[in-house]
Formats: sequence, C-alpha cells, structure tokens
Amino acid sequence: MRIAHPRRIVLAAFAVLAAPVAAHAQDLTASAPVDVSVTVYRDPYRDQGGFDLDNLNGFALITETRRVVLTPGQHRLRFEGVADGIEPASAIVTGLPSGVIEKNRDAALLSPAALIDAAEAQQGRVLLSRTTPNGVTTRREGTIRSGADGGVVIETPDGIEALRCSGLQEAVSFEASRTGLSAKPTLSVLTRVNQRVEATVQLSYLARGFDWAADYVVNLSPDGKQLDVGGWITLANGNGTGFPNARVQIVAGRLNRDSGEIEPIDFGRPILARCWPRGSTSDTPDPVYIEQAYPLGFDPDQFSRGIYAAMPAPRVAMAESAMDKDIVVTGSRRAEQEDLGDLKLYRVPDRSTVASRQAKQVRLLDSLAVPVARIYDFDLFPNNTMDFAPMEVILRTQNDTANNLGIPLPSGRVSVFETAGSGATSRRLLAGETSLRDLAVNEETEFLLSGGAAVQIRQTTESRQRPDPPPPGIKGQTIRTGARFKMIDLVEITNAHPFPIQAEVSVYLSDNEELARADRDPERKNGRPIFRVTVPANESIEFRYQTVEYN
Repeated sequence: MRIAHPRRIVLAAFAVLAAPVAAHAQDLTASAPVDVSVTVYRDPYRDQGGFDLDNLNGFALITETRRVVLTPGQHRLRFEGVADGIEPASAIVTGLPSGVIEKNRDAALLSPAALIDAAEAQQGRVLLSRTTPNGVTTRREGTIRSGADGGVVIETPDGIEALRCSGLQEAVSFEASRTGLSAKPTLSVLTRVNQRVEATVQLSYLARGFDWAADYVVNLSPDGKQLDVGGWITLANGNGTGFPNARVQIVAGRLNRDSGEIEPIDFGRPILARCWPRGSTSDTPDPVYIEQAYPLGFDPDQFSRGIYAAMPAPRVAMAESAMDKDIVVTGSRRAEQEDLGDLKLYRVPDRSTVASRQAKQVRLLDSLAVPVARIYDFDLFPNNTMDFAPMEVILRTQNDTANNLGIPLPSGRVSVFETAGSGATSRRLLAGETSLRDLAVNEETEFLLSGGAAVQIRQTTESRQRPDPPPPGIKGQTIRTGARFKMIDLVEITNAHPFPIQAEVSVYLSDNEELARADRDPERKNGRPIFRVTVPANESIEFRYQTVEYN
C-alpha cells in the first residue's frame, strides 16, 4: 500500500480581471493629491532610542489639496490613499460648494478573502478562465459554493471542483461587483451640488502612526573649549501610505491630546484553498494544499507588515526592535523655527518625501565654535559615607546667539566625540552619549558625560570625638529652635590632570534638613546648596559641611 505524502504549494496570483462597478452612478473619486503638507507631533511619552515602526504613538496633521469635477446631484466623493491611521472625526473638507453631509472611513481593503466574500454576497457568480500550456484559454461561468475559510470550491457546468487544483493557469473575474473595496485606505464624504462644479478641495485630518525625534552630534575641540553641534530631525511614518514631495513641519512640546480608539483598517486575510484527488479513489494521488492566495501584483512582504499600499514602500526603518535598521538621510538646509503658541514649530525648508514604513533624517541645525566650560559634577547626601568615585563631566554653554546657538532645541539623543592623539595619529572617537531636554533660547545648556579616573571624589563622616572645631556657620543662616545637628561630612576631591579643573558638588537635603555650617560659602542652584571649587593640577582639596535636622 502506498502512503500519500502531502505537497504544499503557495498560490502566488489570484487575478481580478474586472474592476468593481461603482456603488451608484453618482460615486466618484477625487484626484490624487496635487499638494501635501505633513505636520508631525511626537509621542510625549516615548523613551529615548530608535523607533519601532509598528508602534508609533505620535500623530500627524495632514493637509492634501485635490481636484474634483462634480455633476448636478448627490455624490459619494472618495479620497483614496489617505493614511491608514486616519481619525475620521477629525477630517475637514473645504472647497465643496454645499459642504459635507456625512463622512466615512472605508476600512475594508482589497484582499483575496474580501473578494471571495464579495462574490458570495452577489450569489457567488464568477467567470473561471483556464489556460493550457499551449496557450488555449477556456472560460466557464461558475458559482462559488464555499468561501475562503474552508477552501474555495466552485461549481461549473463541468462539476464541482476546488480552485487552482486543475494544474492549469487559472484566473477568476467578477463581471460586476459592488464590493466597495479599494487597494488604498479611503475616506468618503457625501455632498450635493445643483450644477456642474470643477473644484479644488482641501482635505485635512489627524492620523496616527507617526513620530519624530531629534539627534545631535557634538564634536569637542582638542583644547576642550569649543563644540561643533550638528542636529538632525528623524521623521518616522508607520503607515502604509506615503506622502511624496510634501511640505514637512514638526512640533516640539507636550501637547494635551485625548483621543479614543479608532476602527482598524481591515487588511483582509489570505485564503486557504484545498484540493482533493480526481479519478479512482483506489489510486489516491498526493493531496495538494494551497496555503495562500494574493491578488495579482500583490506584494506579500508588504502584506506581512499589515499594509498594502499603491505606492511601493522602501524597506527602510530606524528601529531597535525591527529587522531593518537603515535610515534615509536628506542633507537639506537647516529647519526654520517659529512659535506655535507655547509650542515650537520647525519647518523643513525643502520639500521632502515622507515615505511609508520609513524613518528619515533632515537637517535641524549646524552650529560651529560653540564655547563651553568643562565642569566636574557630583551629588552628595549628608552622612552618607562613600569611597572614591569618578566625578561626572558636564560640558556647559548658553543657548543664545552670543554662543552661536540661539534657537529652541528639542529634546533628543546626543553623541559626543573627541579627538585623541595629534597629527597623523589623531582619531575622532566617541567620548560618550547623553540626552538633551527641551531647551528654550537663553537657557543654560548642559551635555552630561560619564567621568574617568582622573578626577574623583570621596565623602567620609567625621567622628564626634575629633578635636577639630566644627566648620563655621553659613552666612545669613539662622538655626531655629529644636534643631538637631547631624555629624560633619568631609569631602575630598583629587585631580590627576596636568591642568586645574572646575568642580561642583551639590548637596541633596530632605524637607526637614538645612545646611548649617561649611568651610566654604555655598551657592544655590535648583533649590539646593552647591559648592563650586577649583582643584589645582595634580593636587587635591577638601572641605567640610554640616547639616541640621528639625523634628
């Protein structure tokens, strides 16, 4: 007895030869956009790092200019190729003489299963075409008896058989179909005119699945006194719809926005066709399972990403969790900044293509010879003993025109490079990575880096039995009744560099604590006492401070 071994065949084409007929005579489609503007708002809660194109929680305001020709009567005007994540309630259409009666987001896209379901909805009537190897084509009218879920079964005058099981090239066409399906996400509106109108209309809507981030590259001069700062805006579009040659803007700042869930686009499902043997059941051939079927010209890679777009989507993304980690870089002029209420708007001066399923970069700024101070920084807590530890490095400047900056800087990642060696042996190396918060003009700007072993700090708590007198009281400080003096802290800072360094030590206090005594006069920064000291080359310094606690 022979044992049958199943063979699996993937069906690569499910042809639809006849286009669907419009739902009624007054249905019409607006032209493709003749002008597009894309304003991207970033996800205010996204962590620093790369984008996941499948999980973008920013959004965009998209404005498209299209042309339409309306004849007298009522029309269902279709705008094909809108973003998948469109929020229909936000859509505004201007330029129609009598306005909009209603609007709808058509969520069902062209797919093999959707076409089969649509055929079944019209009594399953189809035309089955078969072509032999020598090029002879025969056509048979048929009726679909079983849809995509259980395999496609068609009844023709020759009998009942499974689709694509004859071994010949096959195609199924629909003579007429009111499917309402489209190969692109579509927004439709209902309008009425009393005379023929040629109009230029503007469609504006909010759409999800966008985001942006800022990235900075900082080059530190060999003497450590100047920076060259380059900034990039990274735009991400997770939608299957691209926007070519668009005017692009981004908005910085946290926008208060509350929106509910929207109906997802129905991308359909592949169909599962099953074949059974023909001929004698005593001589059973290997069964053939057709696992998937796609419309003619359908890109399975795009389908697997949940999108089928008319415009080819470059396989480019910037994502830590995605397979593709390439990014498109556009070297344009720097973005132009202006205010948008309390938010900041950046206009990309050159038109750019916001392609589907892609992240790309456009230039934000180029600032040369930005003067900086190199500060060694550390935070201490009273009566907390710690051994020597490296101090952090801060590169500090001011965001103003006098320091060759002077534009609002959106938060983002920062890569800092320094030059090691000199002459032919010099190399530009990564010195550290940090982040930058949103900065206004004239605000202090700091790039925080990890420190090395050359500058270290230690804090020890002195015994109460030491004969040394306590440090002097803080000028202007009044110790209130009921204060309890805590133990004295000794701070030591060592500098192994062959040049003096500037150090800052902040003291974190609880709500019921105050700084009462210190060997050096402290200043205040961000509500905390801070000691600013100079440590000579190849030397160390020390100072003491004492706090009081109130019950």
